[in-house]
Amino acid sequence: MTGTETPLPAASFASYAPATGRVIAEYPVDGPERISEAVTRSRQAQVRWAALPEAGRRRHLLCWKRQLAASLDTVADAVAAETGKPRGDAELEVVLTLEHLAWAARNAGRVLRERRIRAGLLAANQRATLSYRPLGIIGVLGPWNYPVYTPMGSVGYALAAGNGVVFKPSEYTPGTGVLLARLFDAAVPEYAGLLTAVTGAAATGEALARSGVDKVAFTGSPGTARKVMAVCAETLTPFLAECGGKDAVIVAADADLDAAADAIVWGAMGNAGQTCAGVERVYAVREVHAALCDRVVERARALRPGPGPDASYGPMTMPGQTAVVERHVNEALAAGARAALGGVESVSGSYVAPVVLVGVPEESASMAEETFGPTVAVNAVADLDEAVRLANASRYALGAAVFSRDRRAAAAVASRLRAGAVSVNSVLGFAAVPALPFGGSGDSGFGRIHGADGLRAFAAPQSVTVRRFAPPVDLTSFTASATARARAVAAARQLHRRR
Repeated sequence: MTGTETPLPAASFASYAPATGRVIAEYPVDGPERISEAVTRSRQAQVRWAALPEAGRRRHLLCWKRQLAASLDTVADAVAAETGKPRGDAELEVVLTLEHLAWAARNAGRVLRERRIRAGLLAANQRATLSYRPLGIIGVLGPWNYPVYTPMGSVGYALAAGNGVVFKPSEYTPGTGVLLARLFDAAVPEYAGLLTAVTGAAATGEALARSGVDKVAFTGSPGTARKVMAVCAETLTPFLAECGGKDAVIVAADADLDAAADAIVWGAMGNAGQTCAGVERVYAVREVHAALCDRVVERARALRPGPGPDASYGPMTMPGQTAVVERHVNEALAAGARAALGGVESVSGSYVAPVVLVGVPEESASMAEETFGPTVAVNAVADLDEAVRLANASRYALGAAVFSRDRRAAAAVASRLRAGAVSVNSVLGFAAVPALPFGGSGDSGFGRIHGADGLRAFAAPQSVTVRRFAPPVDLTSFTASATARARAVAAARQLHRRR
């Protein structure tokens, strides 16, 4: 916002082009009454949606997927306008979304179907089954950096599991969220309202958390997550949080340095560094550190942020984020780090030029806090053990990457990392695999989206036992004699001492 626009009434707000401050569109500030209506409407449709055979839900979701694919240009235009990212990046985001929606639709029946469970010797007379039922209505609070791909990890998987969804997109990208819901209604008109978008800022998100939804799925900062979780705690509403990261890349002495540098620059600078699982820290063993830095600087120097279609990346979407990037760079340099590329002068206006820092103290903000900008710190370490120790020292634990020509050794390093997802010889490879769960721990949040775990995150397991015949000794009845009980206990003790 440039400060020259006419203020809007409190009942509405505008979305803006990040680079220019131009008003794109106006949206209502939805309060508790409107949100209650949305939840009620979604719940009415969800009763019929949950009653559908799995094949019916799959057919409808794949119809929505085809609608999204047919409207790819429209969706990508909305994403590019509201985030400022290049059109090509917006198109890739939609394509990734289609992959995940297709997987959720086609695999929900297999993952969530009822299955037999071995009852065990003590309950041999029981037939045991495990099934999954929809939770009901899921409130989804989406982010602005990937306004289609990231919330779809909750929206699409929740719908595939038989739920309804009330979706509040970020106040920076409301139009994208409204468009997704409108395309769903167009594709599946008989279940219109099952997916409903509500718009607004923090107060709208709080109202959604208080609205009686059956679970809240949130993506955003750890600080905001704690506030939303506190609201959910009042009613014991389940909560899923994906809260960003401070992802590390470890580069071994035998790594392909060209491949590592290419991946690091893309992972750190893509989307202007505004990626929760983007690269923010690099630990390279000392013997290859200088050579890696040269390659990273060479590639990063060639990047050109800007508004045009050929730009490497776009502006900072959230105005206040530029100040965070500037503070992190300033503090790192003041603490003794060296700018191998760029510096404080790189942080100016909406567009931030690439910054590569070397020798950054581990206690500095640029190593401890999420920067969320086109910067990367490349530090030298004595060996892989030190690299693992430093990577794990962060309070974040979302993603990571390891580069080594010895894939087996790299996988062994990956297994020692605290991150929820790790790529070997690539960055963010896991994000393109719909069957893999995604999420972290610590300040990166908890719970998982994507994959089978992501489907089960929006379902309630139900255990059922059916008594098939009367046991020789019924240990769950007062009619069993003390002698019979003692014999049963003795037999069980003897059995388990041998097995």
